[in-house]
Amino acid sequence: MEIVTIEEKSGTPKYKQIVASIEDAIIKGTLKRGDKLPSLNSIKEQHSLSRDTVLTAFNELKTRGIIQSVVGKGYYVMSEDVNVNQKVFLLFDEFNSFKEDLYNSFLAGMGKNVQVDIFFHHFNPDVFAKLINDNVGDYSYYVIMPAHLKGTEQWMKRLPKDKVYILDQTHKELIQYPSIYQNFKKDIYQGLQEGLKLLKKYQKAVLLFQKQLQPKGILKGFKSFCTDYHIAYEVTETLRNRTLSQGEVYIILDDKNLIRVIKNIKKQHFKIAKDIGIISYNDTILKEIVEGGITTISTDFKLMGERLAQMILTNEFAQVENFNSLIIRKSL
Repeated sequence: MEIVTIEEKSGTPKYKQIVASIEDAIIKGTLKRGDKLPSLNSIKEQHSLSRDTVLTAFNELKTRGIIQSVVGKGYYVMSEDVNVNQKVFLLFDEFNSFKEDLYNSFLAGMGKNVQVDIFFHHFNPDVFAKLINDNVGDYSYYVIMPAHLKGTEQWMKRLPKDKVYILDQTHKELIQYPSIYQNFKKDIYQGLQEGLKLLKKYQKAVLLFQKQLQPKGILKGFKSFCTDYHIAYEVTETLRNRTLSQGEVYIILDDKNLIRVIKNIKKQHFKIAKDIGIISYNDTILKEIVEGGITTISTDFKLMGERLAQMILTNEFAQVENFNSLIIRKSL
């Protein structure tokens, strides 16, 4: 049975007719998941088309996730959901509760008939490179969270430039891409500045900073703030074997260490805010209630996801600095 039909006098472009023919064959059950499509050359010769016309049609179906190409074998039906209009590749560094908020708001903002596939590189440059390499040409858009990985721009050059968006962290090598990002150096400086009166009651500020995972801007902003306001400070990578001292205020960037600090405070019979202060990074619902409320410096991840969806849907090129603020609670 003939899969592709072309009407010469139709006002519909021929590549769109190929797309519609394949969609119709899937809807009717003529083509099912795993079935092989007619080759590019066979469609080209049968309908006297250019190879580029057929390839354009196949690439549209491919970026929507309906078909896939297998090197040396041809094209196969990958999905029977022909209602998918766009397919988005979303590459996060890691997954946590506040990035779940970002993901869910992005998903809602993109609306129906959009498939979003999420991947994680876990701060591993080899994983980052492989995920990019394995998915070139398979998606309508690529949303990349490069974190602080070096050399990411070299791999991203393989992606269509007008289809790439940068999320959360960016740097000068990625300036050619639209982005929604946090200004980590400025954000921590201004956040601590807002809490200056409360910070002054502590003798030393301690930043728990893991350079393999966390943005360098946070470290730079923290040091600049402490220097400018003559606050004694310390930077440490781990809390292991550490004895807390009365009069310290801890700036903690991850939730596991937040729990460790709270446990150590209780173990040493200190009182939060009275003896030891806590500022956490990235707000969650849990931090609103733990120990009466944990002070946080946080961006609005829901807004970040909504704004990203808007940029993609309107094909907007912009570099947007996402709003960040200090939320003062009882831990300070």
